[in-house]
This record gives sequence, C-alpha cells and structure tokens, in this order.
Amino acid sequence: MALTQVDHLVYAAPDLETGVARVAETLGVEPAPGGRHPDWGTRNYLVALGARSYLEIIGPDPEGIQPDGPLMFGLHALGEPRLVTWAAQTSELGPLVAEAKQVGVDLGDVLAGSRTRPDGSAVRWHISDPTLLHGDGLVPFFIDWADSEHPATRAPQGGRLVGLRGEHPDPEG
Repeated sequence: MALTQVDHLVYAAPDLETGVARVAETLGVEPAPGGRHPDWGTRNYLVALGARSYLEIIGPDPEGIQPDGPLMFGLHALGEPRLVTWAAQTSELGPLVAEAKQVGVDLGDVLAGSRTRPDGSAVRWHISDPTLLHGDGLVPFFIDWADSEHPATRAPQGGRLVGLRGEHPDPEG
C-alpha cells in the first residue's frame, strides 16, 4: 500500500468556536476557516503542521443541514474539545480498505467528501468511513486527495508535526 504520511490530526469540539480559541491559545496562531461539509453537518478550521500535514478543528455547523444520524467523530457525545483521531494519506484507498477487511479490520465504505472554502473554491477527497473509530480513534481513517490542493498549503503555519505516538489500554483489541 502507498501510505505516505500522517495527513491530519482531528481535534473535535462540540462548540467549534471554543475549539478554535483553545488551539489559537495553545499554538499561538489563529486557525483559518476551512469551510463547511454540507453533507455531514460540520465545518472546520485549519492550522498547517508542515507542507502536507495539518490540524483540523471540527465541530457542528449550526447553519448547515443536520444529518439523520450522529455527527462524525462522536461530536454529539463530546463534553469538551479533544483530539479524537487522525488521518493517514494514501493514493490507493480502495485496495487499502479491501486489504484491511481481509485481515479483519473494517474501515467501512470509501466515501466521497467535499467542502467549499471561504473563497468559494471546492476541495474534494475520498476517505474511509470516519464514523468508525477503531481503538478509540487510535487507528486512523484514510484519505486520498486525488487532484485537490492539499489543505495545508493554504492554512497558517502552526508548528511542525515531528512525530505521532499512541497508546491504548487494550492493545490486543
């Protein structure tokens, strides 16, 4: 499989403005509006963590269409903002999802996603189902940006991601 790197960290907030303020205070940089996810009832802000990595601050979009089921990343159940999962970038999403299923890891269906940036331009991607949080979010979901410009290129630089380490109380599970 063609995993290239950590694509982004997902910091979810039940109140997006609170999440953005916490990140701004912690990193000393004002996150930039990313846009709305019209099909998912969410919107986001971004901070670049390198040339092709970023921090996504995501929360409910009170002005958007609310989905029938729960919001992604467990937003409906969060009491306060926190890091909930991460995404790994791949250029071979379909084969990766199929291979994972063969070894007993269900990454769900490959879904198409999009959002409209504040300047009106569109960003499109394909992802493994982000509502399936394996290992409490320690196992990533996967994303393929295809021909879209990577979001880190337009986001304010907020540091550099130099490593990612995770631990879980039930490593066998």
